[in-house]
Amino acid sequence: MAKRSKSAQGALRAKPQSKRGWIDPFRGDEIRRLVKEFGSPLLIVDCQRVREQYRKLHKALPGVDLHYALKPLPHPAVVETIAELGGWLDLATTGEVQLIERSGMDPARCIHTHPIKRDIDIRNALAAGVRVFVADNPDEVRKFVPYRDELEILLRVSFRSPGAVCDLSRKFGCDPEDAIELARLARQLGIEVRGVSFHVGSQAADAAKHVEAIDACKSIIAAARREKLGRFDTLDIGGGFPISYGRRVADIARFCAPIRAALAKLPARIRVIAEPGRYIAGPAAIGVASVMGRARREGHWWYYLDDGLYGSYSGQLFDHARYPVEALRQGKEKLPSVLAGPTCDSIDVIAENLLLPELKAGDLVVGRAMGAYTWASASEFNFFPKATVVSVNRSPGDRGTVMAVD
Repeated sequence: MAKRSKSAQGALRAKPQSKRGWIDPFRGDEIRRLVKEFGSPLLIVDCQRVREQYRKLHKALPGVDLHYALKPLPHPAVVETIAELGGWLDLATTGEVQLIERSGMDPARCIHTHPIKRDIDIRNALAAGVRVFVADNPDEVRKFVPYRDELEILLRVSFRSPGAVCDLSRKFGCDPEDAIELARLARQLGIEVRGVSFHVGSQAADAAKHVEAIDACKSIIAAARREKLGRFDTLDIGGGFPISYGRRVADIARFCAPIRAALAKLPARIRVIAEPGRYIAGPAAIGVASVMGRARREGHWWYYLDDGLYGSYSGQLFDHARYPVEALRQGKEKLPSVLAGPTCDSIDVIAENLLLPELKAGDLVVGRAMGAYTWASASEFNFFPKATVVSVNRSPGDRGTVMAVD
């Protein structure tokens, strides 16, 4: 189905749906209704599922302040939902700072965690009211000298995690043995150090690396306090909490049990924060695409969708994710099929040997668990537009309200 014009989308945004109580936008009938109203491709974000994911993690990590990381799904509906829950935000760019300014989120509830920044990024965040930043090397610490009376920093420490799907400590963080020297430099420069941070990587298989990092940071905090190198009253344990992409992963309470035990050994009055992104956003959205056309090739049906690897399925390239994909059309016989994206690039193939009923132009295909690193990293290559975002169950005061946002 063709995507509606910008003017049509604007008109739809100005006129919300009727208020009916919570709806489940992941059901087939609701998906069809939303596509009929807004066109395709769509990314349907269910704010009620955002709430549920946040509450599950909050229960699994009691006493830990959850800073939702905007990177996987930087959408106003998600920001507003986190604010409604009393949560915090993790920002990394000037664009994300501008998003929270537009949303009205209290900047005191935000931290800026990109370890490598331009001077203008620091100035823009400070102008918005953000006061806590992250650094992981001497050059970055020195960038804060002109603003030392306006901010505080966390020192990011690297704990390599080859078992994670994305090993974020490969790119950022100082060696644990260098953290104290970095704290000494900050003290010499008059920059207040609030504590340390780490991120063991995305989609961690278990919590062993979290526990190792917490124990190491506990020693760093104790050594820094002995030398009076700063307040060192904050520990940021990052994210990496896993979600399912069709394969079983550990229940979040069980996954976090070793983390809770390690945190219980920290000194009193240490504020612990986390940076969940995927865990909150991933299960809270689905991608919906329409079949543009089909062709029989080498005995298999190829179905060409209006979304693909250059669009919402970009996470298969950049995030190493494989989304559970299904057709809404039911059929008794399912045959090995290929799902291809709309662009004229041969790499734009979403899935092969996928068992599907025979589809026709206009049929809908749904990708599950597509809230994280999908629409956020999509492009408009070949001038195929990105999916329209439709947020549902956005506000407890406006139950069932649907709002489309580009």
